[in-house]
Amino acid sequence: MARIMAFDYGTKRIGIAVTDPLQIIATGLDTIHPKDIVDFIKKYLLTEQVEAFVLGDPKQMDGSPSDNAQHVKGFSTILKKNFPGVPQHFVDERFTSKMAHATIMQSGLKKSDRRDKERVDTISATIILQYYMEQNRL
Repeated sequence: MARIMAFDYGTKRIGIAVTDPLQIIATGLDTIHPKDIVDFIKKYLLTEQVEAFVLGDPKQMDGSPSDNAQHVKGFSTILKKNFPGVPQHFVDERFTSKMAHATIMQSGLKKSDRRDKERVDTISATIILQYYMEQNRL
């Protein structure tokens, strides 16, 4: 089996998470600046197989697209252009940042480490990926 890679897209940072090859566990991988993401993925794909991309779909509380939705759509287009053989799936990402903050608070990290926004983005990507995996289990 190949891995699944998930993204929590932001205009300043993209949190990335991946599954293990058996697609049992989701793990935070890294946080990358959007301008570097294509090169990062190309390098990653040299050593690992990825069968799908999962993108957080930003929505308002009423289910309508949030302001960031247009940026995610643009990111999706970039992924399709550069990795046409990798299917994409979208997952509602409402509350993932709040869940990531709660996870960090419960982790016992020092206050300075809890403020690390890159950590929040990576954990958010992991939550998005876990949610996708739970929704697609047989």
